[in-house]
Amino acid sequence: MLAWILPSVVASAQSSDRPRLTTNQAQIEDWMRETTLAIDDPMAVFAFVLASLPGEVTVYPSEGYYYFGFSHGGVNYSGNIRLDASDRDAGALHFAYFEEMADWRGETPTRYRRLDATQGVAVERLARLVYRVTHRDKSVVFRLNDLSDVKPPEGAVAPHERLIGPMFDESGLRFFLVYNPRVKNFHYVLDETARVADAFTPVARRDRILIGKRTGFAFYRDHRRARKILIGVFDGNARVNNHLDGPFDQLPDSIIEGETLREALIEMDPTLAGEIDRFGGSPDGEFRYMIAPYLHYAFEDELHRFDRCATRRRGGAEAAYYRCFVTKRREDGAMPGPPREQGRKPGKGR
Repeated sequence: MLAWILPSVVASAQSSDRPRLTTNQAQIEDWMRETTLAIDDPMAVFAFVLASLPGEVTVYPSEGYYYFGFSHGGVNYSGNIRLDASDRDAGALHFAYFEEMADWRGETPTRYRRLDATQGVAVERLARLVYRVTHRDKSVVFRLNDLSDVKPPEGAVAPHERLIGPMFDESGLRFFLVYNPRVKNFHYVLDETARVADAFTPVARRDRILIGKRTGFAFYRDHRRARKILIGVFDGNARVNNHLDGPFDQLPDSIIEGETLREALIEMDPTLAGEIDRFGGSPDGEFRYMIAPYLHYAFEDELHRFDRCATRRRGGAEAAYYRCFVTKRREDGAMPGPPREQGRKPGKGR
């Protein structure tokens, strides 16, 4: 996933509950600055990123990605430091950065390193979901997002469905990942137990379809349960792999219990047996199964089919009704990036 560049915040004595002002002036001046950085050297860039952080940071996304961005030589770069649930307790982290993608230029090369003590990077567990990262003379404490107490409202998950866990996407939206064995697929249910960091507008003449004004995420107001199911992500965001490309890469890794996710994935696709770990990843860490049962849409009328289907089937069998909200991936994979197995996403780098 990409981080994103925001113009610098204007410092002021304004009350903290007022909006933060950003300016194009600050952004332009950042682009025009003469900067020195060995951009082709991942260790030099990692040292720069770590040195630029405060002594303590909060990692909101639930797969442990801490996203960042910077400008150098007139180019915007994005990247992430990831404290992966699979190996952070073994003293490792994952570092990646790349020139920001755009529709007109497509995929850009990623520079990636798995870092541990052999590269002079110490990752120390201080407490549950709290880690100190040290390189050279700089230490930063990373506090991962603890969602263990987040529970869905009563009735939001059907008795036969399996709650995989709560999620926090880098878009700022929270979800509950739910497996529905009757359709052998997953639903991303919007978490409304806390303030939702978006505002929604209904689609004309299809008022059960709601689109986020900021995120472009499209939801359907379920006829049968008091919940909103994710049905679409704007295709332009998915193609440039930015922070609004969908929640597929922020699964609830820190609180997945035992084999819950792996069992659901194998039930959905038996060919995965023996091919994935309990997080849905390949043994070599190169791939992870992509759970993306939603549409990448370019125009809102593409979302109408969900309402037509759900309205027609709302009084019928439950399995037939909930199949309305599962979208099979397009033949081209519907996601940007280097060639990879259908239905999977990159592993450590992005």
